[in-house]
Amino acid sequence: MARLLSVNVGLPRDITWKGRTVHTGIWKNPVRGRRRVGRLNLDGDGQGDLAGHGGEQRAIFVYQIESHRYWQEQLNKTDFVHGQFGENFTIEGLPDDAVCIGDRYQIGSALFEVTQPRVTCYRVGIRMNEPRMPALLTSSGRPGFYFRVLREGEVEAGDEIVKVGETGERMTVAEINALLYSPNHPRDRLERALRIEALSPGWRGSFEALLRNQTSGAGSGNAGLTPTAAVHPVAPGFRPLQVMAIDPESADVLSLTMQSADNQQLPTALAGQYVVVRLQPNADRPPCFRSYSLSGPLSTERYRISVKIEPNSVAGTYLREHVRVGDTLDVSSPRGSFILQPGDRPLVLLSAGIGATPVLAMLHALAAASSTRQVLWMHAARDRRHHPFADEVSRLMRALTNGRSHVCYSEPGLNDRMGEDFDASGHLSRSVLDQIGVPRDADVYLCGPTRFMTDMKEALAAVGVAPKQIHVEIFNGSESMTPGVVGAMTRRPHPPKNDAETGPLVSFARSGIATHWKPSEYQSILELAEACDVPVRWSCRTGVCHNCESGLVSGAVVYGPEPLEKPADGNLLVCCSQPIRDLVIDL
Repeated sequence: MARLLSVNVGLPRDITWKGRTVHTGIWKNPVRGRRRVGRLNLDGDGQGDLAGHGGEQRAIFVYQIESHRYWQEQLNKTDFVHGQFGENFTIEGLPDDAVCIGDRYQIGSALFEVTQPRVTCYRVGIRMNEPRMPALLTSSGRPGFYFRVLREGEVEAGDEIVKVGETGERMTVAEINALLYSPNHPRDRLERALRIEALSPGWRGSFEALLRNQTSGAGSGNAGLTPTAAVHPVAPGFRPLQVMAIDPESADVLSLTMQSADNQQLPTALAGQYVVVRLQPNADRPPCFRSYSLSGPLSTERYRISVKIEPNSVAGTYLREHVRVGDTLDVSSPRGSFILQPGDRPLVLLSAGIGATPVLAMLHALAAASSTRQVLWMHAARDRRHHPFADEVSRLMRALTNGRSHVCYSEPGLNDRMGEDFDASGHLSRSVLDQIGVPRDADVYLCGPTRFMTDMKEALAAVGVAPKQIHVEIFNGSESMTPGVVGAMTRRPHPPKNDAETGPLVSFARSGIATHWKPSEYQSILELAEACDVPVRWSCRTGVCHNCESGLVSGAVVYGPEPLEKPADGNLLVCCSQPIRDLVIDL
C-alpha cells in the first residue's frame, strides 16, 4: 500500500550562491495537520521560478522515501529529511519505474494525475550540496514526478494513496524520462508517448521535435532539448573567400561580396542567417572574430555581408582601410536561427540602422519567390545619408504583390524628400504601428540596436502582437537565461580580470571577447563566459538540459562530466566542456 509520509511546503527565499543571489523555493519543510491542495500548489507553498517550476502541469512534486534511502547510500549521507529533494509529497511506494504518465490517484479528498517526470536544475544541486545532482537524478531513472490536481481537496501525512484510474497507453515515469534524455529515441516509443493525453505540453513538444527530426533526417543531437538559438548547426571551421566587390551603401555602411577563390560552391544559407569572419588587424595580436548577417540574395556562388563602420571599431576600420578587392577573408559557414519561416501569415520586417541586413535577406527571398504574402517593410534611419539599401529595398518591394513600406527618419536632412526618401519624421513607436495598421496576426522579424528592439517589442505587444510571433536577432551577443538569479547587473562583455598568456584561446564571436583558458580557475567554458559577462543560457550546469547548447564555430572541446547526450554536430555544451585547442564559440 502506498502512503503519503509527509506534506512539505516552503516559500521562495533568497540565498547566496557563487557570489550571486538566487531566488528559490527548493527548501521545503514538513507541516502537520491537513493541508489544502489547490489547482496550482499547496497552501503555504511557492516556487521561485515559475518558468521552470509550478503551474497546472507541475502543481505537486512527488518523491519516494525509497529514493531518499538510495541517495543516502550513494552519496554517503545520513542527514536527509522529508522535503530534501524539494518535494511536496514524500511518499512510500509508487516507484518511477512502476508509475505511468496518466495514472490517477486519490489522496485524502483530492484527486491527482501524473503528468511528467521532474526536470532537474542546478538548484537541487545547491540544496543537496552536490553540483552533479541534476545529472545524477536524471541518469539514475529516479527523477520523481509531478501531479496535476484534478480535484482540489485536503491531504495529510499518513493518508493512503489509492489508484483510481490509468490511461490505455502505459509508459512509466522512468521510461518517459529515458526517452527524452538518453541517446536512444525509438520512433515507436515516441509515437506511443504522444498518444498519452495526460503528458504535459512541454514534454509533448520535445517528443514532437524528436519525431520531426527523425522524419526529416535533419541530423544529430537531441532535437527535443536543443534551444532555438542552437538549431541549424553547421560544420566548424573557416574557408578562404575572395573579396569580389566592395560597395558603399550609406555614409557608414560597406558591403563586401565574396566567393570561393577556386569556384567551389558555398554552403546554402537560410534567409536571415549570418557568417563569422576571422580578421587579423594586428599581426602581433590574436585574430578577432565578428558576426555579419548575409544581406544579399541567397546564393551558393557568393556571399554578401554589410558592415557598419563604427567610430574606433577595430574590425570595421580594418575592413574599410585595409581590405581590397582580390583580398581573401576567412569565413565560416552560415549559421543562426533568426530565419524566415514558411507560412501564409502577414510579415513585418522591422529594423533600424544596420539591423536591416538580415531582414533584407528575407526580403530578397520573398521577392525571388514572387511571394503573395502581405509584407510590411518598416525601417528607421537618421537621414538619407545614413539609410542603407534604400534603392535596393524599393526595387524588391515592387516585386511583391502585397508589399508596402514605411520609413522613418529621426533627423531628416534639408535635401531629404518626404514621400520619396522617407515617409515620416521621428521615431517608430506604438502610435506609428497603430497608424499604419500592423496586422495583429503577423510574424514580425525585428533587428536593430538594443534599445530600439526593447521599445519595439513593447510597442508590438501593446498593439496585440503575440510574443511568440516576434522573432529577434541580437548582433552583439544573445539573450541570457540564468534561472532564479536576481539582482544581477548587466555588464558589457569584457576580458576576465586575470587573463592568462598561455593555453587555448577562447573567442566569444558575438560578444567580441577573446581570452585564454585557465584550467586552474575555471571548470567549464560556462564559468569562463560568466567571468567575461558574456550572455549565456543555462539551467542544469551538468550536461542534462541542453539550454547552454551553442554553436561551435571552430576548435574542439572535451567533456567533463560527460553529458547524458552529446549536442548536435557543430554545437557544444558550454556548461560541462573544456577547450583542447583554440576555440571560437557563437556567443
